[in-house]
Amino acid sequence: MECLAVGGHPVQLRLCLVCGQVGCCDSSPYQHATAHFKETGHAVMRSFEPGESWRWCYVDGSIV
Repeated sequence: MECLAVGGHPVQLRLCLVCGQVGCCDSSPYQHATAHFKETGHAVMRSFEPGESWRWCYVDGSIV
């Protein structure tokens, strides 16, 4: 995971529903999930935390 590779500690993880990339949330210092969207255009992700199933669309800026 990107955070660990750069010595960071993610607050929570997000899973890209297009390609399966796992990145850290916007509360984490590196915000890898949002960076992944900006680089790839993969707009929908979901929480990768146990017990959470919500999804987020970066294009709409809302839970889907």
